[in-house]
Amino acid sequence: MREVSEDKRLKIVATLFPTYDFTRNIGRDTVEVSLLLPPGIESHSFEPRPGDIIRINSADIFIFTNKYMETWIDDILKGIDNKDLLIVDSSNDIKFIEEKDGHDHKHDHKKEKNSRQITLDPHIWLDIRNAKKMVDNILAGLIKKDPLNRDFYINNAEVYKSKLDALDQEFYRGLSNCKKDIFVHAGHFAFGYLSERYKIRYISVYKGVSPDSEPTPAMMRNIINIIKKYGLTYIFYEELMTPRLAEVISKETGVGLLKLHAIHNLSKDEFEKGETFISLMQQNLKNLRIGLQCQ
Repeated sequence: MREVSEDKRLKIVATLFPTYDFTRNIGRDTVEVSLLLPPGIESHSFEPRPGDIIRINSADIFIFTNKYMETWIDDILKGIDNKDLLIVDSSNDIKFIEEKDGHDHKHDHKKEKNSRQITLDPHIWLDIRNAKKMVDNILAGLIKKDPLNRDFYINNAEVYKSKLDALDQEFYRGLSNCKKDIFVHAGHFAFGYLSERYKIRYISVYKGVSPDSEPTPAMMRNIINIIKKYGLTYIFYEELMTPRLAEVISKETGVGLLKLHAIHNLSKDEFEKGETFISLMQQNLKNLRIGLQCQ
């Protein structure tokens, strides 16, 4: 690898924490990566401000998660006049899954299929196979922009993907012998990819992607009945949100509370502590094993 001075590093803006963390692992000291979404901000309510557009416009590479997650992406790109800016869609060649519970997703792409409206889940990084494809897409962008460091980037990406493979096996082993095969999440619908990958049934209290969409009383009763029916001992809550609904359900049913991190973004404290995609997924596995009563 050639020596790269600070002023020669590739300047990269990544929208969400997964793309930010993946890029850091591939580029290391040859890149200067900044996170568009400030730590502590909930991703689904985020809208880029003029200062964000200026930052993107002055970057060498702009990496976004996917057009169903960042629904504002087309409007933002129309305002970019930096012709040298390389734009990387980290979701290239990834197959999106349909939300299984039938709720409407405010932020999801909608289309007609067999005269039926379906919604696509944008949380692709929670299937580790997709995370590896995102790494490959980011790698391709770095090589295109900086071909002299091609071998360095390829080696780093392979090392990181081997760590993701090991994480995938941790999940398989950790969730292979559990008393329960269903979990309830008092947050927006985010864990469809994870639940499909590891064959766990998943129920979200909120309707769809937006955490601002309040569940109806009928939905709340249904959730409480499911917890009682399956003898669940925990309910999960999401990061960066006050677990008000989880606490209400906990008081009603007597179940405990556990956090399940969708890793859109980190709290300021998590960011300062140096949490990573892998460390947060490992925390998720630990809590899932408790909630699913795994041996």
